[in-house]
Amino acid sequence: MTSNSDIVFTKAARRAQAERGSARTYDERAAAGFPDRVTADLAAFLAEIDTAFLGTVAASGAPYIQHRGGPKGFIKVVDDKTLGFADYRGNRQFITLANLTENDRAFLFLLDFATRRRVKLWGRARMVEGDQSLIDAVFDAGYKARPERVVLFTVAAWDVNCSAHITARFTETEVTAATAELRRRIAVLEADNSRLRADLTGRSGRINETPSPTRHRLEPP
Repeated sequence: MTSNSDIVFTKAARRAQAERGSARTYDERAAAGFPDRVTADLAAFLAEIDTAFLGTVAASGAPYIQHRGGPKGFIKVVDDKTLGFADYRGNRQFITLANLTENDRAFLFLLDFATRRRVKLWGRARMVEGDQSLIDAVFDAGYKARPERVVLFTVAAWDVNCSAHITARFTETEVTAATAELRRRIAVLEADNSRLRADLTGRSGRINETPSPTRHRLEPP
């Protein structure tokens, strides 16, 4: 793997690190470079992702970031250098599409809120239209969206960020799965409680129905 550190750590970034005392921390990493292929670990991470942010820049330099989402694993591994995902019908602004026609440099920021993990990917992206077989390959059948084209992202470098300041959040499906045993136990306890209440009510009724013993008044002789 050739060094691609200048993509992640630009000259300006390295200068800022040197000026602020952190350059030595990253010297070894900068010399070694960053992963530029999809590894098994990255593929496993992508399989759990349902949220991504795609950054692009217009030829004029205007930046833009767009949320992308779908079912877990909506970003597919096409090959060890390429990721792909369906571009759904949306608000028809086409800012990302337009930016990529002028400047194919792109950035993917991925977040897994449940595990508080984030991954950054630098690369180049392009929109592919009119290729139904490609759409079928990356689109999750049954998902309620209308795919119109495919975004192909060629990985140039990627890195893992720390989990600092990421608030853990969970989807409705994750919460349902995590609380399944708790809800089962609550249901059992509620059934036991109802049975005990019914039993107690029955016993109380039988006690009330029992006639009181006759009391005789003693008269003096």
